[in-house]
Amino acid sequence: MSLASEAAVPTIALEGSRKSRSQLTRARIRWVIFGLILVFGVIAGRLVQLGSVVVETSIEGQTRDAITATRPPILDRNGLEMAVDIRVPSLFAEPRRIIDVEEAVTALRTVLPELDADWLRRRLTGDRGFVWVKRELTPAVADRIFQLGIPGLDFVTESKRFYPGGREASHILGAVNIDNQGIAGIEKNMDDRDVALLQELGLARDRALAPVSLSIDARVQHVMYSELLDTFTRYKAIAAAGVMVDVRTGEVLAMVSLPDFDPNNPASAFELYDGKKDQRFNRITSGIYELGSTFKTVTFAGAIDSGRVRLTDNFDARFGIRFGRFTIDDFHGKHRVLSTSEVYKYSSNIGTIRIMQAMGKDEFRAFLTKLGMDKPMQIELPERRNPVVPEKFSEIVAATASFGHGLSVSPLHMAKAMAAFVNDGMMVPVTLYKRDEAAARPLYEPVISPQTSAQIRYLMRLNAIDGSGSRMDREARGYRTGGKTGTAEKVVDGRYSSSKTLAVFASAFPLDDPQYAMVILVDEPQKETPQSGTTAGWNAGEVTGRIVKRVAPMLGIAPDFSEMLDQALVPASMARAPAPENRLGVPSL
Repeated sequence: MSLASEAAVPTIALEGSRKSRSQLTRARIRWVIFGLILVFGVIAGRLVQLGSVVVETSIEGQTRDAITATRPPILDRNGLEMAVDIRVPSLFAEPRRIIDVEEAVTALRTVLPELDADWLRRRLTGDRGFVWVKRELTPAVADRIFQLGIPGLDFVTESKRFYPGGREASHILGAVNIDNQGIAGIEKNMDDRDVALLQELGLARDRALAPVSLSIDARVQHVMYSELLDTFTRYKAIAAAGVMVDVRTGEVLAMVSLPDFDPNNPASAFELYDGKKDQRFNRITSGIYELGSTFKTVTFAGAIDSGRVRLTDNFDARFGIRFGRFTIDDFHGKHRVLSTSEVYKYSSNIGTIRIMQAMGKDEFRAFLTKLGMDKPMQIELPERRNPVVPEKFSEIVAATASFGHGLSVSPLHMAKAMAAFVNDGMMVPVTLYKRDEAAARPLYEPVISPQTSAQIRYLMRLNAIDGSGSRMDREARGYRTGGKTGTAEKVVDGRYSSSKTLAVFASAFPLDDPQYAMVILVDEPQKETPQSGTTAGWNAGEVTGRIVKRVAPMLGIAPDFSEMLDQALVPASMARAPAPENRLGVPSL
């Protein structure tokens, strides 16, 4: 019995030890499980916390999507880039993450010394999420700032607009602000069109990045810009402008207004010119002027088309025409009876008034409405201004309007009208976007008959060969250009000043197959030499000739010196008459 009892004792001890270790293991497992639950609980809580945080998606009120958005490239009619986006880094800060503001200010100013220390200190202080520090940095500068290793500073890549041509097309393209939003020109028009489309669709969409093709020919634009820039030194002018239009499509091939601005430096657009207007002022669309004798082409077109005036008619220009106490006379009067062609060639105010009177002042006023001269010019630029044309014409107002005084229109109004006068009388809306002839034809609006158009082309060419446009013709020999000069006295302190004039030349070429119309103006030109003059033929006319000579070959127009081309412009009724001006091809030059 005792042996059996002694043998059972170790077995009981062993079982007790096993039971103790089992209980310890279970306790440890419970603690591990508790620990895991605690860890996962903390993680879950943190996830809930992060999920409830509103993430900053904007910088100073502007969404990041808007900041990083790009604008579509703008191309000329031949695919050359006129405006493109480049990607640049911009520096922003999260003030609430800035550890040492003073250290950050000191370090930043070693790279960006132009930043004011007090301003920067205020920007980096506080609990704001995002503030701009410096936008549109170079990659090298951004890298130097990155190397500083300052917590709370970061970069966002945004778009910066770049204009390869610089100033050359500033008044066409316009400019964008620091947020890449259009503030002038086509850039603003593009934004306005997108907003209008979004409102129409009623939904959001991504900005289309397909290139925008303009009607502008960058080559022609460059020529016009360089020639008009030359006018400042050549004629000591205070301003100059020009526009060229395709007479069949209404496309604007070139548009220049000087002084101008640098679209790569948008702030320059707001600099004042002459203490009154900023540099965004576009003299072609926003400027309205008394265009002087260039307006006689309008009077002749309306009068001839009315059937009350013929090229073979004669008008008494021996004496000035009196209206009350005022007498209107000619600048260089012949003081004799003049034929219709001579009135145009010699730019007779007296003869032009009599031609308008034969037409009738009310019908003349109605013709201006038909041409759209009393309505704002419709073109894709925000810089426009209403013309000033009296609603009703008295005898004196009609008389002065017939030769371009007493009413003010834009040069683009005149260019559009000139295009219609040589395009068989078909007026087409002007545009800065590409449009082929097939798309333009449904927009044609007849304003004069094809027969009247042929007679106007004859008068314009006659004036170039043997009239005030002869200096232009000598510059552009062989390209069959024709047009009309205008030298308008400017109003100074409520009175016309003979010492301050606006010189204008309205033209078209080649007149045997009209393709382009152009208007050039030179503001307050001076004599080029002591022997030269200041009237439009000496400046605006010569500039026109120089432009035609350079751009015609680019546009596929070859020079042709055959007299037969000029002879073909003479209307049948004039060919039978013996007057010298009816033989365009004879050497009367």
